Amino acid sequence: MYNIFMENKTQVIVVGGGPAGISAAVTVARTGKEVILIERGNFCGSKNVFGGAVYTKPIKEIFPNFEENAPLERNNTKHKYMLLTENEDTTISHSSVDENSNSYTVIRAKFDRWLSEQAKKEGVTIVTQTLVKDLIIKNNRIIGIKTELEDYYADIVILADGVNSLLAKKAGLRNDFKPSDVALGVKEVFKIDSEKINERFNLKENEGCITEIIGYPMNGMLGLGYIYTNKNSVTIGLGVALDELTEKQLKPYELLDKLKLHPSVAPLIKDGELLEYSAHLIPEGGYNKIPQLYGNGVMVVGDAAMLVNNLHWEGTNLAMISGKFAGETAVEAIKMNDFSKNTLKLYKQKLDKSFIIKDLKSYRNLMPTMHKRRNSFTDYYIKKISSFFEMFTSVDGIVKRDKFRNFIKSIFTDRNISELFKDGFAGIKLLWEILK
Repeated sequence: MYNIFMENKTQVIVVGGGPAGISAAVTVARTGKEVILIERGNFCGSKNVFGGAVYTKPIKEIFPNFEENAPLERNNTKHKYMLLTENEDTTISHSSVDENSNSYTVIRAKFDRWLSEQAKKEGVTIVTQTLVKDLIIKNNRIIGIKTELEDYYADIVILADGVNSLLAKKAGLRNDFKPSDVALGVKEVFKIDSEKINERFNLKENEGCITEIIGYPMNGMLGLGYIYTNKNSVTIGLGVALDELTEKQLKPYELLDKLKLHPSVAPLIKDGELLEYSAHLIPEGGYNKIPQLYGNGVMVVGDAAMLVNNLHWEGTNLAMISGKFAGETAVEAIKMNDFSKNTLKLYKQKLDKSFIIKDLKSYRNLMPTMHKRRNSFTDYYIKKISSFFEMFTSVDGIVKRDKFRNFIKSIFTDRNISELFKDGFAGIKLLWEILK
């Protein structure tokens, strides 16, 4: 065992002050162990970007009473799916009357700062405005970090430094990601009076709505749009696979501008005052691209570990639970005084038993399939759904039976039979993998 006798020595260092890092640090601190969290931003949350919702159950596992004083925006009681063509939309809407919230919209700059304040109360030492430039490695073990000013040493380093984790790469736990493994997300936040938000989204006071957008303006590309309601603002954004943006030489903000002008979207943000524009890389690789999650003296959590469920828009909850598992594993390692990968593999074992890896494994072929069949699932079928409802709701003197027959014929004339077969087989295969 390699012993370190340094002034800047602690038991656990966490790199990154997002939900994953804070959850790991809090879990360690609650057992009385020493933990330092290092964040490069001015404060935790100052550099974090996401769509807008956090899920209640995973947060309660770490902060049971968070609903009492956390800076929450709205309780999401409505969830909509908008299938857009250039001038039309078909919307599926689900409303919940359950008093227990499933999710809340939050503003990360406020929410993450609140999380960090709770962490400080639990005994976490938080160092902000500090960039971690490198890892300190001795005898094939991570024993600390190098910052711009000085070195810090620790028994265990937990990496929660986001999707583009250079430290995980330096630790030998991951390779460079491919453009197809990430999406580039852009979003804007518009200030809108609470009363107007309630009216436009058909909400009661403090109720929120999540809207997911499929189709236009991402037609034929692998991407999704979204709208979230806050107390006095509306967030609108989209994410598109980086490789497709590069291939088509498109800028994501150009797509966002098109989305904002759509006749079904524009009224929702009408006369809003632009408060914020931001961009962020989103992990898209899923189960097949999860890196090595642990090594001698090190663990990787959250986005840095590719722990994002793209289909269900789950990221923050996976980040927090993975941070919790890493924190628990660090505590066990300290008790055993063994910081080798043989002990830290407990972290992966915890993940493997949880919903996180089980869900990601179920959807392991989702992104590869969507990349192959993107023209079908994000363009052709969206347009056909729109044309079906246009046909179904039209009263034009044409015999309904003839209209239905012509619509069915159009499917076979528009598309090659082999392509229809491939689409159907891909859909059935995905469904089987999820259910088996």
